[in-house]
Amino acid sequence: MSAIEWVNGLMDTLGAPGAGVAIALENLFPPIPSEAILPLAGFAASTGRMSLVAVLLWTTAGSVIGALALYGVGALLGRDRTVALAARLPLVKVSDIERTEAWFLRHGTKAVFFGRMIPVFRSLVSVPAGVERMPLPVFLTLTTLGSALWNTAFVLAGHALGANWAQVTEVVSAYSKVVLVAAVLAVAVFVAVRLSRRPGTGRRRAGAAGATDAGRERESVEPVS
Repeated sequence: MSAIEWVNGLMDTLGAPGAGVAIALENLFPPIPSEAILPLAGFAASTGRMSLVAVLLWTTAGSVIGALALYGVGALLGRDRTVALAARLPLVKVSDIERTEAWFLRHGTKAVFFGRMIPVFRSLVSVPAGVERMPLPVFLTLTTLGSALWNTAFVLAGHALGANWAQVTEVVSAYSKVVLVAAVLAVAVFVAVRLSRRPGTGRRRAGAAGATDAGRERESVEPVS
């Protein structure tokens, strides 16, 4: 059974709450894409299987519940454990974590709000919010607003397209791939820069420069025959 068939069966059994359950799970297991669940729920509402308003409310509630679970993971993990775990990763320095933390403290509210509308990062943004212990009322407000905008757009698109709801998934799938490629490129640039700054690389360059300078000095003092 495919994920879409499973979600469709869940909505047949539970109605709009089934769509909410599916979205909550999507936050915890991103391979179940919201851009497929939401238009499908909108299509189901267009056929009269469930209320459109109920779909919007339940899917937003599911998004918030899933985000809260990941917030809790971040809060339980805590800053000290996060720094200790990240510092063990190859090419990652504690200073990298500190800069990321400083950035999140300055821009965390925007990251949570807009992050709810970016594929791949929609779920992950809740973890640093928990690690940094963003005030829960603030986190809930931003998550609810961002999730409501994202969910409403896709549910209404599926509702309007009817049996052609899968067209929404195709468009957003391309958008998701662009985001994923950009993230991979960013990681690749980070690794390349970090490798170029490794101490061994600097010593080799310094040694080569020293050898060149020494050769030039010998040439300058050799008598001309």
